[in-house]
Amino acid sequence: MSDTAAQETAPSAGPESNGVNPVPESERHGRARDLFSVWFAWNVSIMGISYGIYVYGLGLGPLQAIIAGTLGYAISSFLVGVLSVGGPRTGLPTLTQTRFAFGYQGNRIIAFFAYLSNIGWKVTIITLASTTGANIFARLNPAMFAKDDGTPATWLVLVWFIIVLAVTMTFAVAGHGLIMKAEKWISWITGAFTVVFIAMILPHIHWDRLAGHPDGGPMVFVGGIVMAMTMVGLGMLNYGGDFARYLPKDTKARGVIGWTTLGISLPVTVLLILGILLAATNDKLGEAAAADPIAALTVLLPTWFFVPFSIVIVISLVSAAMTGIYSSGLALMAVGLPGSRVVITLINGCIIAFGAFYLLFVSTSFLATFQAFLALIAVPMGTMGGIQLIDFIRQRRYGWDVRMAQPKGLGGRSGRWTALTAMAVATVAGLGMVTSADPNIAKVVGFLLTPEQRAGVIGSTNIGVVVAMIVGTVIYAILTYGFKLDPKPDRSRIETVESRPDAD
Repeated sequence: MSDTAAQETAPSAGPESNGVNPVPESERHGRARDLFSVWFAWNVSIMGISYGIYVYGLGLGPLQAIIAGTLGYAISSFLVGVLSVGGPRTGLPTLTQTRFAFGYQGNRIIAFFAYLSNIGWKVTIITLASTTGANIFARLNPAMFAKDDGTPATWLVLVWFIIVLAVTMTFAVAGHGLIMKAEKWISWITGAFTVVFIAMILPHIHWDRLAGHPDGGPMVFVGGIVMAMTMVGLGMLNYGGDFARYLPKDTKARGVIGWTTLGISLPVTVLLILGILLAATNDKLGEAAAADPIAALTVLLPTWFFVPFSIVIVISLVSAAMTGIYSSGLALMAVGLPGSRVVITLINGCIIAFGAFYLLFVSTSFLATFQAFLALIAVPMGTMGGIQLIDFIRQRRYGWDVRMAQPKGLGGRSGRWTALTAMAVATVAGLGMVTSADPNIAKVVGFLLTPEQRAGVIGSTNIGVVVAMIVGTVIYAILTYGFKLDPKPDRSRIETVESRPDAD
């Protein structure tokens, strides 16, 4: 290797320079267990309690809800872990590696929907972090920091919005190295405070009321599994490789899968159980936590613990925001926006900041509509994940050749009709089996369901997300491995260059 090449692949002391390119072998480092902290810090959030309340609210008994939720989390987290294996094998972010399956141009559509899904949740998270931080001061000194109705003053929310955004963008721009270091500390801090929080909340569970709750039927139980899958793991399928791609290429798959699965599922499962027990034994608290878990649950805490725990909540939300903004920047690059990773991350941050500002200070009805839209995006995202998982068999046969992420002629294809056809058919089927609380969106979805099904368990759990994933996976598997229809990588331009006498 020449001195110039060595200089180009040497790790930088400044912001991360790698974007959607393969991470060079010289910059690979770490162990699979390092993935645990980034996923744990992301998911150890008080919001997990409300997820448990949602699963229980389907009509399951407490034990049923715990089993269904645990299974849903384990299955979907395992899928994220499997998809993460592509990171060390190729050194590519997930939404760049999906070019292997969908083609260079075809993948732009996939990456665009993934980007919308990602920034939508980050807008919501930054909003929650800003209001939670402001609530600390409003509770400590209402005369100075609260309005007449007890909510934080607008100027205080704005200050916290600026603080949260500045911290989030600092880590997102710095990139992978600083994020991974920070997440180790965040996982320890948030984990320790969450244990204390759980101990303080346990007395509010009336254990004598657990008995006597009727169980739901088999379809309700399946619905609980599906709901748990859609709330956690399936929404993370397009992130896995982003944080695993710096691991050495020969990192064992079982380590990547195991630590990723554990990091995601452990915190949310514990909080799911707590949420179910609260909902089953304390109706008023359960209802309040379902609507606003942060406000409903932190009000039960003494002031001496409320302040530090609220700060920890903000830290956990910022943790999720900075990893999300980092990944959504990579998604924007995969769409095809030109520029360095740092510049595009800054542009992406401005877009997310505008959305959060609008949600905080302008809109009064935006959140419900936007969350309904994000639920629809979960249909193509789950389908993408299923197709990519099946395509791993093919990618392994080709030796994880990173040239397949290049344009047509340079090792990839413009589009692979097998994957795109499976994606289209499955998305239509999935949208036909999901429902929406937004009256406008509801008009174009659920067309495969009867009115009774829309109002029942099938509609409330959005089982269409999982149906779309299964349909897309099966169609693609049949076309690729059953009928052996595999549009091969196109290396014609590489071969032309290599065949020239003056190619050296």
